[in-house]
Amino acid sequence: MGTPAFSVPSLRALVQAGHTIAAVYTQPDQPAGRGRELKPSAVKQEAILQGIPVEEVDTLRTDESVARLASYKPDVIVVAAFSHILPTRVLELPSRGCLNIHPSLLPLHRGPSPIAASLLAGDKETGVTIMLMDEGLDTGPVLAQDRVEIAEEDTTGSLTGRLGTLGAGLLVDTIAGWILGEIAARRQDDSMATYSEKIVAADGVLEWREPAEVLWRRIRAYNPWPGCYTMWGEKRLKVHAATVAEGEASTAVGRVVPLGGGRQGVGVVTGRGILKLETVQLEGKRPVAAGEFIRGQSDFVNSILIS
Repeated sequence: MGTPAFSVPSLRALVQAGHTIAAVYTQPDQPAGRGRELKPSAVKQEAILQGIPVEEVDTLRTDESVARLASYKPDVIVVAAFSHILPTRVLELPSRGCLNIHPSLLPLHRGPSPIAASLLAGDKETGVTIMLMDEGLDTGPVLAQDRVEIAEEDTTGSLTGRLGTLGAGLLVDTIAGWILGEIAARRQDDSMATYSEKIVAADGVLEWREPAEVLWRRIRAYNPWPGCYTMWGEKRLKVHAATVAEGEASTAVGRVVPLGGGRQGVGVVTGRGILKLETVQLEGKRPVAAGEFIRGQSDFVNSILIS
């Protein structure tokens, strides 16, 4: 059970390891692009390539949907970014339970947006957890974990790809031993739990009164979606990449200032410190390096960006 690209490596790895995939469950095709044409999920596309039956479901809470799932007689249900909370009668269907591939080191960052939450928190490392699902929100006992360092240039997009691959390998290493009863599940320490929030479009607004460090984390956490932006005059300016510059500036928060006399690019004065702009995109234009942007927008330096 899965939907986005994060789920694909695990499906592919299970097939390559010789496991029999009775069916793939995913969300129905969604409108995408300018034409809003229906597009199949990444997992559905992979399942079709592998010749695996696909079930597109809006819910697993009806008698009909549960009966359909039960007809496959699953030994294990593997869940990876499925975006549905499984009801108790689904959790109890497979003889060896439902295993979730969660992209965090549980009990840290339970909830819907663990990768972004790890970046927002300034974590130095993250990882994946193979968890036996229960009725709670990512509260089930842990079967296995693997870790990876977070690089300064990492974004949610880059980490999602790395963790998807990491999780696939960990799943294959874990599932056989779990089915054979050779792996014991360990309870999570609920006292150490943190929770991530669902991301909404408004999270991308850059509040310049926040410290530069916080804004830097935010830009990485919300890349690629919803993306971070500010207003330059009446136009939206997206900030795709930035770093924290050294030093302070005794001028208005939100003001664009030259760095190193302009030789080191430009930054924005924040509530604490300066955020150096690396890649920006003006509304209606393509993304460009900040240096290229200011060469074409001479009035950008010393202007005020509005939250």
